Formats: sequence, structure tokens, C-alpha cells
Amino acid sequence: MIKHIVSFSGGKDSTAMLLMMLEKGLEIDDIVFMDTGVEYPEMYEHIEKVEKYINRKITKLKADETFEFMLLNYEKKKGKNKGQKGYSFPDFRNRWCTKYFKQRVIKKYLKEKYKGFEITEYHGIAVNEPKRLEKNKNKNIKYPLAEWNITEQEALDYCYKKGFSWNGLYKKFNRVSCWCCPLKSLKELKILYKEYPEYFKKLKEYEEKTYRKFRADYSIKELGTRFAKEIEEEEDERN
Repeated sequence: MIKHIVSFSGGKDSTAMLLMMLEKGLEIDDIVFMDTGVEYPEMYEHIEKVEKYINRKITKLKADETFEFMLLNYEKKKGKNKGQKGYSFPDFRNRWCTKYFKQRVIKKYLKEKYKGFEITEYHGIAVNEPKRLEKNKNKNIKYPLAEWNITEQEALDYCYKKGFSWNGLYKKFNRVSCWCCPLKSLKELKILYKEYPEYFKKLKEYEEKTYRKFRADYSIKELGTRFAKEIEEEEDERN
């Protein structure tokens, strides 16, 4: 017997996928959200709104440890860096956060709750993301948006028409991933600096306590100095 599990990040693609699947009457046994603990407040509000809209409970899962602990204090058990404290900031080559806070969490949950069942997961990847689709090929994972030829923009427009706005998050960021993600563009990090100063301050505190700077090209301190100067110049131009 097959169990149909929606992997729900809360972003535009997984939201559009979920709503479209329900509209089409497709079978869904569980909707699972992996809470990293470092989502934007608007994301948590969005998830509550989705639950009310579909009149179904979304399963919310969390890893045993926090992002801060894994970043700064987790002691590596093996490898050349055995005994080293913390993973430090993730990067393109080592996205340990995805592995620890999402992949391992859902794998453990499905193994325990649906033992003996065959699992089909549904992931929200749009048709115009060929690299992600190719990278994530798996016979037990389906990508409905790609099958239905839905692009990222079409997914976002669909959500807006359904009344989901994330309180403006997608007006600020291309992707509404964790606020602490070093993979954001400089433009997005500047918005974080301006509109979420408490998070930017927290990143600076993290950087002071770990062995690697926030990004290979810039430290958080350097970015803060740069953004402050740019904002001041922009204000001078307006005045």
C-alpha cells in the first residue's frame, strides 16, 4: 500500500502544488513541514493560514537540536575535523543545514510512522528549474508542478490569486528560505539588514563565535559596513 506524502516548505512552489493537488482530488495522506527554527515570522503565519484554508492539519517536524547549536557547538564525531566545534556557516559545497534539519528529519518520521508502507513524496519544484529536477531525480519522489508545466512565476501568481501573500515576503526576496542563509544574494542580504535588523545582528553574533566568516566573499561585519554606506548614499540622493 502506498502513502502519499506532501513535502511542504511553505514557499510559493510547495503551496501551489499542495492547493492544486487538492483541487484535482489527488490523494494526500500527510502534509509535512520541516521547521528549521529559523524561518521568517511571515512564514509561520502563512502556514497557519494554509491550514485554515484547506481545513487540514499540517504535520510540523523539528530536529533535535537548534540551528545555533549545530552552527556553533555541535562536536564533529568523525572525519578530518573530528572534535571540531560547530559546522559553522553552510555554503554551496556543504549545505549541512538541509541535510540535518530537513532530509534526516522527514526520513526518520516517515520510517517510524509509515513502517511497512511504500512512500511516494511530492516536492514543489517548478518546470523551469531543470537543474533541481535533474539533481533530485528519485523514483519515489514526484514533481507535480513540472508534470503540469507550471513555472515558478505561475505558481506565485496562482498563490496570490488564492489570497496568499506571505505578508509581502516575495516582494522582498526571490526565495523565502531561512533568514540566516548565506546563499542569499547581496540584494536580499541588504533587505535583511534594512528590514530585519535583529536577524542581521544575530548573524554578526554568530560570526564572532565561529571559525568561518558568513560568506567566502564577505563577512557579516563587512556587509553591514557596505550596506550602511549604500543606504546613506541613497538617502542623500533622494534629499
